[in-house]
Amino acid sequence: MDMPLHANERIGRNDACPCGSGKKYKRCCLEQQSATYSLWAQQRDESDELTRAMIRYVRNNHEDLAQDAWKEFHLGEVTRRFSWTADEQMIFMPYFLFHWNPEFVGRRKKALPDGGVIAHSFLQANGPQLSARQQQILDQAMKRPVTFYEVVTSKPGESFQLIDVLTGSQSDVMEQMASQQARPGDLLYGSVWTLPDFTVLGCAAPIKIPLSWKAEIIGLRKMLRRRIARQKRPLDTADLRRYADEIRATYLLIRDSFNTPPRLCNTDGDPLVFHSLTFQIESAESAFEALAPLAAGRSKEELLEGVEFDDRAKLRSVSFDWLKKGNSKMPSWENTILGSIKISVGSLHAEVNSEKRAKRLRNEIEKRLRANATHLRTVAQTADEMVAKLPKRNSAREKIDEEIVDDILRDPEVRKQFREKIQKQVEAWAYQKIPILGGRTPMQAVRDPDGREIVESLLLDWERRAEEGGYQSGIRPDFNAVRKLLKVMPQTS
Repeated sequence: MDMPLHANERIGRNDACPCGSGKKYKRCCLEQQSATYSLWAQQRDESDELTRAMIRYVRNNHEDLAQDAWKEFHLGEVTRRFSWTADEQMIFMPYFLFHWNPEFVGRRKKALPDGGVIAHSFLQANGPQLSARQQQILDQAMKRPVTFYEVVTSKPGESFQLIDVLTGSQSDVMEQMASQQARPGDLLYGSVWTLPDFTVLGCAAPIKIPLSWKAEIIGLRKMLRRRIARQKRPLDTADLRRYADEIRATYLLIRDSFNTPPRLCNTDGDPLVFHSLTFQIESAESAFEALAPLAAGRSKEELLEGVEFDDRAKLRSVSFDWLKKGNSKMPSWENTILGSIKISVGSLHAEVNSEKRAKRLRNEIEKRLRANATHLRTVAQTADEMVAKLPKRNSAREKIDEEIVDDILRDPEVRKQFREKIQKQVEAWAYQKIPILGGRTPMQAVRDPDGREIVESLLLDWERRAEEGGYQSGIRPDFNAVRKLLKVMPQTS
């Protein structure tokens, strides 16, 4: 709806209605808003009563099934037993009540039945006692998939517009609580139900999905599109229901990231140990020719852009990443950076972040270069060892340094120069290789729609962290300048 659900305090009841009808506000839009809100409140009350009735029915007749559904909701990986009072009930209970069907768990039928065993059993026993509105609510709850949504626009405490990240369909949703803190770009996992009078948020997970996870959701979308590629059509609601397990697996990955203790490892799951490998080589050009294929997906011409040559047009120095295509844990990554290689006249230096990768890369180098390379040394350091070598932090000294910086930045000219330097660093990000972009730069990634969408989410996440104090007062970068550089949509709200 275009008008707010509640009376606007700046508009008097007897003022002319801002819609231009010529009527008084109280006889026009305010009256319509009150009627709409009354319908919404009735729907919410009946929805809550329906849920309570279904839970009573389950506890009286099928409580023994809850633990089985709980296990299947978690795709077999259960770390704690089912509890009727856990926060997770906000998203598990709709799965159990409306969708769970053990007959079809792990099976992808071309057409799945609407609703699960609990919903059908409840309808058979209690259908005649339900009101018409409750029957409509239950019908939508059984048919509509649980998926990932992004907030497009929001009227806090009243409504928001959501777009399904996987299918692209948009919905104008009346919602009080979830819209209170919602901002454009926010992500949520839930289900939207379309009722005769309005569309509502039927259920939603109790976590706010960090914007940094948008790339994984887009990776999921790409995977689902590949599943139906032969049918030459876009993803639809039936697909989301058929692949509900894959969609939920991405949600569980995101949810578990909130509770997983930090463990220093690389994307292969290997313990993080930084290795520097040094070789003596006879020919930089021969070494490059032999090792360039380690940069999977990159041509030799791309790798040689901007490299150094001597007066005789001989290769002086070249650096490139050791890449493999895809990533088993991060479906959105087109490539995984396994390490870095620098070839110079007479020497080769490589950096990797695990013992396993160090052994593998040394084998690759010696196999490809043979007599052209002689291993000189490999130096390994754990993350803790590297941190231990850093200068000791002194909190008192840091406080003094902060005060000195504040004093320096009071000078308008200094502040201007500092802001310009920060701005240049931020804009340089557009040309830096980013792992979550498959080793591409943002400038390269925006050339395709999925990459552009990920870049926009990364920029929005960066901008919000800046708002939360990521930069000193008065020197916050202009992120719209970066958007202009990348030719993506400027952020206006």
